[in-house]
Amino acid sequence: MAWGKKKGGRKEPLFGLPAALADLRLTPADRIPGGEDKPKKSAKSSTKRKSEDAGDEPPRERKAPASRSGAKRRAKSRGGFSLGRLVYWGAVLSLWGVIAVIGAVIYVGAHLPPIQSLEIPKRPPTIQIVGIDGSMLAQRGEMAGANIALKDLPPYLPKAFIAIEDRRFYSHFGIDPVGILRALVTNLLHRGVSQGGSTLTQQLAKNLFLTQERTMQRKLQEAELAIWLERKHSKDEILELYLNRVYFGSGAYGVEAAAQRYFGKSARNVTIAEAAMLAGLVKSPSRLAPNRNPEGAEARAQIVLAAMADAKFITDAQAQASIGHPSYNVKPVGAGTVNYVADWIGEVLDDLVGQIDESIKVETTIDPKLQSVAEAAIIDELAAKSVKFNVSQGALVAMTPDGAVRAMVGGRNYSESQYNRAVTAKRQPGSSFKPFVYLTALEQGLTPDTMRQDAPIEVKGWKPENYTHEYFGAVTLTQALAMSLNTVAIRLGLEVGPKNVVRTAHRLGISSKLEPNASIALGTSEVSVVELVGAYAPFANGGFAVAPHVVTRIRTLSGKLLYMRQPDEHTQVIDPRYVGMMNTMMRETLISGTAKKAEIPGWPAAGKTGTSQDYRDAWFIGYTANLVTGVWLGNDDNSPTKKATGGGLPVEVWTRFMKTAHEGVPVAALPSAPGGWGLSNLAQAASQVSPPTAAAPAPAAANNGGYRPPPPTRANARPEAAAGLDGWLMDRLFGGNR
Repeated sequence: MAWGKKKGGRKEPLFGLPAALADLRLTPADRIPGGEDKPKKSAKSSTKRKSEDAGDEPPRERKAPASRSGAKRRAKSRGGFSLGRLVYWGAVLSLWGVIAVIGAVIYVGAHLPPIQSLEIPKRPPTIQIVGIDGSMLAQRGEMAGANIALKDLPPYLPKAFIAIEDRRFYSHFGIDPVGILRALVTNLLHRGVSQGGSTLTQQLAKNLFLTQERTMQRKLQEAELAIWLERKHSKDEILELYLNRVYFGSGAYGVEAAAQRYFGKSARNVTIAEAAMLAGLVKSPSRLAPNRNPEGAEARAQIVLAAMADAKFITDAQAQASIGHPSYNVKPVGAGTVNYVADWIGEVLDDLVGQIDESIKVETTIDPKLQSVAEAAIIDELAAKSVKFNVSQGALVAMTPDGAVRAMVGGRNYSESQYNRAVTAKRQPGSSFKPFVYLTALEQGLTPDTMRQDAPIEVKGWKPENYTHEYFGAVTLTQALAMSLNTVAIRLGLEVGPKNVVRTAHRLGISSKLEPNASIALGTSEVSVVELVGAYAPFANGGFAVAPHVVTRIRTLSGKLLYMRQPDEHTQVIDPRYVGMMNTMMRETLISGTAKKAEIPGWPAAGKTGTSQDYRDAWFIGYTANLVTGVWLGNDDNSPTKKATGGGLPVEVWTRFMKTAHEGVPVAALPSAPGGWGLSNLAQAASQVSPPTAAAPAPAAANNGGYRPPPPTRANARPEAAAGLDGWLMDRLFGGNR
């Protein structure tokens, strides 16, 4: 009962920590063996020990099969992890790659102009310069020929570009993955960039909208724009745009401009060989331009011909015929002197029409025939005599008496030197400045037969001399000007006042700064050829001021008039009486003075020679009622020539040009003085001259008599003086046994 009672006794519920520990019990296996606490050995444990002693597996190792199975599962799990992870991370990276590409496309697109504003840009403005007859003289800006339709070109011309630049043009969508891959493989094999993967559409996109920088961003922009072009235009439209916009070197844009530049013909008429050469230029237009590198251009053209034959665009026989017998007629690099005119026009355009934003045509006063004659006269004379006289450069300006420039040569070779010696250079005119001194004297009451002394003179320690150090005593102004006597010019300059001489020169058209000193009479202040010729024009037109000009009209290519030159106001700057007197005096320079070699059969002409100090500059400015022409010869470094005088080479150049310029032109007389002052007066004045003496000037003879020796011969004619004295072709005119 007690047991039962005990068994059925009441158990109180436990809470908290006691409840948690109530069922906690230690088993023998949980105890640490040792000392008095060692458990008693049982038979079972003895058997177990024996089994262990016998080398059997311990009890816990009986679970080994399960452990090996787990290892297999873990190994299998690791293998599955590698493959799965690879697939997983591959998918992740691909996703991020797609996101990166989309981001790059968005970024690049954000830096492009808005698609709605993307239109095929206008061509850069060009300046077409035409002559008085409408013929093309030169072109400035980017030379772009007229747009030419694809259907108007020979079929092998566009095919040449497709064969060498983009064989799959008609099958891709603007970008050619196959071409890019092929180019990549080729470049890897050659360990460098030997082939490009850009399509014609990509090249067009770059030419139309992008810069030439070689960056990844530009390439991505190029690709996007190429896709846009393919969506907006047909293949033929893209090809036509490409052919009319691609650069071919030497300033030529488009196949029409290139064909005109290199072959002197329209792109409609090029041969297969010429088409191949044009297609070959696209790779490196500056390096392969046929007018600069004919060998390189020919080698590249042969590669294009082979590509055309490989693509079956032409037959092998056509390719071989073109390679073996190319029909090139390449024009040389432009070195024509008309480019000096074009440069001058470029300098004044901004004043005439302002900024140019579209192509224009400039109509000029230049006569192409006279321009060619002027160019030949300068080049040929220098080629024949430049070494003999140590003269390296020359310039020529010819204009009508109203200032319209008909020809201008600014140097002997434009390709070697673009410096315009006719407009930009300023040199001492020497004795060619003396007409302004004599005109001032006439305006102050003197006449062509007024007598003045040719004798030594000293001005504040300065002692100007005649070339021969010999003097003629009393001479008329006409004779002094014809013989270019320095002492008479100095005396006249001081008599009328150097400031008045400067005012006269400026009134007639000289714009350069002139120093009003005693030496101004000998042309020591520098002027340009064009302004000196313009200042002589009033002598040829009756005394009216002119403004040298070359532009008459400027129009857009569509015909819109932008500028038209208005006629000059007829400002009288010389009284007609003095015009006639000056013409009579300067005619004598060609009849018996320093310019005797200057002649135009049947035409009355007048002018003045000039030679600066130490023979540095040689001038002749001569004119008829039809043309006023000035010639300068010398060296750019202002070094002395070998006694080149105004009466020598310049007169020869002038005569050659003026004879041709006056062929077939009706003869016209120079303006004469009212009242009939002319050669009869001159003859009377000539009789007043006395022979010179070595010691002192002789007194003037009576008006009704006197001694005048025969004119000089070639044997006793002397060259012009160095210090501004033109020459002494007349140095024995008044006698003297020297």
